[in-house]
Amino acid sequence: SLKREMRNLSEECSLEPVTVSMAYVYFEKLVLQGKLNKQNRKLCAGACVLLAAKISSDLRKHEVKHLIDKLEERFRFNRRDLIGFEFTVLVALELALYLPENQVLPHYRRLTQQS
Repeated sequence: SLKREMRNLSEECSLEPVTVSMAYVYFEKLVLQGKLNKQNRKLCAGACVLLAAKISSDLRKHEVKHLIDKLEERFRFNRRDLIGFEFTVLVALELALYLPENQVLPHYRRLTQQS
């Protein structure tokens, strides 16, 4: 359900399917590392979307602000917590935000077939 929320929010903000796919991969990597718990899972999802949008889209400052506003509204957390958690996720991902095509492609295919 969190992935569905991530996808819906990304569509509202006109993010590309490849961006959503990258956010999914980041999120799954955090799950596999055992970094998620009930308290931080929404922050993790939000930080993954934000990082993917920053790395794969050519966002302007107001677009980033709009995305943060939407994340805050959708996942019901504080933007200060999100910004702080963004760095935590970045460290957990070992700064590896550029992903190999074979990790992103399965999600991308599924997303484009669904829409």
